[in-house]
Amino acid sequence: MRIRLTNIREIVTPVCPDLAVGDNMNHLTVYTDSDIILSDGMIESIVHRNQSHPDVDQVVDAENSVVLPAFVDSHTHLVFGGTREDEFNLRIQGKKYMEIAAMGGGINSTVRATRMEDEETLFEQAVRNLRDMVAHGTATFETKSGYGLDTETELKQLRVIKRLQDTQPVGIKATFLGAHEIPTEFRNRKEDYIKLVCNEMLPAVKEQGIAEYCDIFCETGVFNIDESRTILRKAKDLGFKLRIHADELTPLGGGELAGELGAVSADHLVHVSGTGIDKMIQAGVVFNMLPGTTFFLMSDHFAPALDILAANGILALSTDFNPGSSYTHSMPMIITLACLKMGLTIEQGINAATINGAYSLGLQDVTGSIHPGKQADLTFLDAPSYKFLVYNFGVNRVRAVMKKGKFIFQKS
Repeated sequence: MRIRLTNIREIVTPVCPDLAVGDNMNHLTVYTDSDIILSDGMIESIVHRNQSHPDVDQVVDAENSVVLPAFVDSHTHLVFGGTREDEFNLRIQGKKYMEIAAMGGGINSTVRATRMEDEETLFEQAVRNLRDMVAHGTATFETKSGYGLDTETELKQLRVIKRLQDTQPVGIKATFLGAHEIPTEFRNRKEDYIKLVCNEMLPAVKEQGIAEYCDIFCETGVFNIDESRTILRKAKDLGFKLRIHADELTPLGGGELAGELGAVSADHLVHVSGTGIDKMIQAGVVFNMLPGTTFFLMSDHFAPALDILAANGILALSTDFNPGSSYTHSMPMIITLACLKMGLTIEQGINAATINGAYSLGLQDVTGSIHPGKQADLTFLDAPSYKFLVYNFGVNRVRAVMKKGKFIFQKS
């Protein structure tokens, strides 16, 4: 089926169809007076508004929208039990992340809730959150387990993610994150938990084929460099691609480890070192920035995005949607924070939230830009220009979202 999208105020896309790095991060291609021709859910061409195309099956009025690639959120935690709004007040009162964890909050609080919930309840809550994220312009996701910390519950989370993949009209990549924290019952037996992850969890996940990536929280007080290396090497030997929560709270050397092991991405990177930046760039590791987490944890120390860009690193942006440290559905808000707190331009922010997120998931040939041959994954903004996406912060300007040429969200 061929569709013509017309009455578009601006068509805005990354310049290159596969990756924004170096000078290309600074630019977007903006078409005015143009329509988009879709064919069987794919982008066929961008044509001048006055150019005739009599053989289309349907004409869709974009209502003078700004049209962008749908966002790619390459770091989320969609499947969990409960919420942790009470911890917000503790942070306001001055408690730090690790203090709250020591009080029984933090990740282990969500672990207890997730272990108790059945799959149907976890699925229903994940669907609600996913739909809210779609309503903010996102059509492709990476999402993780990590709130089970035992084999049964980790597999339960990954089964829910598989069900999301099979039932929801979005793109989803699955990540195993059994090494997200040390569960309470292993608090004084960390080596035994590492053996459980390596010898039982990872083989079970691999056998069931329900995750493409393995991730780990490489951080002081959680998994140190040597422990992280052990788990990630085992995962790599089993055929998993690697992602790393790295250098979020302390300069532990997670960036260096990501480079050493050839991870697909290292995420957070608030305290990444210059050596870590260099090693990641040499290995082609994506720098996945999560400014919503830093903001929500009330820190003034954000990841060094401008240093990374100056070194020609590959920069992506994600929400890190999770119940404790970044309970946001909004990629536009993340772009705003990246601009205000990390110094990105609007153009850099949009590139990071679209094509570079797609690149980090190996989907750069499929989504993340508006180029012929790609899926018609589009976000429609009720705005006078693409810059309003960031400028008009805290307001959801998304009018509609399309995945593979079909509307998956339309504002009533």
